[in-house]
Amino acid sequence: MSDHVDGPRTMADPSIDLTDIFAFTSPENPTRTVLVVNVFPGAGESAWFSNAAYYNAVLKRVNIEGVGSKAHFKAYGEEIRFQFKFDRLQRNQSGGRPSQAGICKIPGGEMLSVRVGDTQGSTSAKGTVRVFAGLRSDPFFIGWYNSPTLQGGENLTQDDNVLGLVIEFDTAALLQPEKGSLFGVIGESTPVDTTPTLNSIPRFDWAGRPELANYLITIPGEVNLLDLWNQQTPFDVDPSVLPIFRERLTRHLRLWDMKDGKRDWSETDLNANVNVYLNDFLLMDVSKSIDDHSHLEIEKSVINGQTHRTGGGRTLDANAVDILLTWIINRDHGPFLQSPATQATQKSNKTFPYLASPNVSLLTVNKSVKVDASPDDLWAFVGHFERPWTPLVVETQMTLAGSEQLRTKRLVDGKVLIELLLERDAVDKVLKYKLISGIPAQPLVTTLHVKADGLGSELSWKIEYLPDGQGELFVGLVLNTFVDVGIAEIKRHFKQRNPT
Repeated sequence: MSDHVDGPRTMADPSIDLTDIFAFTSPENPTRTVLVVNVFPGAGESAWFSNAAYYNAVLKRVNIEGVGSKAHFKAYGEEIRFQFKFDRLQRNQSGGRPSQAGICKIPGGEMLSVRVGDTQGSTSAKGTVRVFAGLRSDPFFIGWYNSPTLQGGENLTQDDNVLGLVIEFDTAALLQPEKGSLFGVIGESTPVDTTPTLNSIPRFDWAGRPELANYLITIPGEVNLLDLWNQQTPFDVDPSVLPIFRERLTRHLRLWDMKDGKRDWSETDLNANVNVYLNDFLLMDVSKSIDDHSHLEIEKSVINGQTHRTGGGRTLDANAVDILLTWIINRDHGPFLQSPATQATQKSNKTFPYLASPNVSLLTVNKSVKVDASPDDLWAFVGHFERPWTPLVVETQMTLAGSEQLRTKRLVDGKVLIELLLERDAVDKVLKYKLISGIPAQPLVTTLHVKADGLGSELSWKIEYLPDGQGELFVGLVLNTFVDVGIAEIKRHFKQRNPT
């Protein structure tokens, strides 16, 4: 499942929060298969893998045990497991960013050394397996909002990054498809320390089919079941809790079916769809072709009583959300429900490590306000680093560290921001400072510039930043709200001219 918004326990530590899993044929070598497990939604410069977690990609063979109204998939046999374990950060002796290393245990027991961020990756002794770990552009995109009516908008993960784990391997050597070519794939994060007195949970998070968590299990305004779901054993969910999730899935799929105002799913077929989704693993048939449009084709064919034609899976550029919503809303009997978001921030690469490079261009909030007041008066109101003037700030404390000035701002909601003064030019009327902590963004630099405008003056308020630990949707909302409230206070204090 894609679950950039997860249960409360998992979201408390984004480093163990899985966002997506992908499985596809390598576009540069059709004899090899690629698995991608992404973690840490909204990852930024300070994002690293946890040294307290194992990160796993796991495959098991799957049988089709029923078709049509009895559609059912069952995993069987031994797990084929890739397990990453990362060390603590290492200090950079030259004063630059720290580094992180780890190992990946591959099927058969060989240990591959991993250096986070090394795009060449690490390769097994016989060349059968190659792995990568590091910060990359988030390949997920979504332009629909889960609301009573279907509402589309911009990509909610635009400009976001994730920590990506990429595994490429020789399909025949590791999977032996002649013994069965249909596989279920999951991603998982589990505790390293399983001492009962220290840790009582079997896993932090797991993921299989995209959007099971947020679009099917989660109903807005109702009890969040995701922490309970995350504790289930992949491929073998506890039968005692299945009725809880069956009821939730059934009710939610009924709601989705009526989003277009008509019912396309009979209760019998809807129940078959529930049975399929209760097996939360990504289906892939390595004997058939996998492309950007084959996602969910295996599941849909089985429910429709047909033989699947493709390898299913999920490529990095697959429009997974729109494929899913078209299926559960009109069962592919109506138009394809294409949201305004047609691709991720960046398209994937066709060569290893396939995930696009991280987004590093600074994002910007840039607004201005004109008032009927002299530049000196406007500067006197906004140009003092040590004095709060926006109503969102209730207290400011200054700290001098040599020639540097730090301020600690306490906001009306109790949050604390720490900022460092970079420049205060009373002649050109420029105030510039950077965030040290308090908002999930790094770097973040704010510039206030007051200048004359006819008989009045204008304030330009610019913030340049990169999200770090939360997605752009959240960080952008926080920053825009802060600026909008500040501008409203300026308008209240002065008479506005020519609104912009």
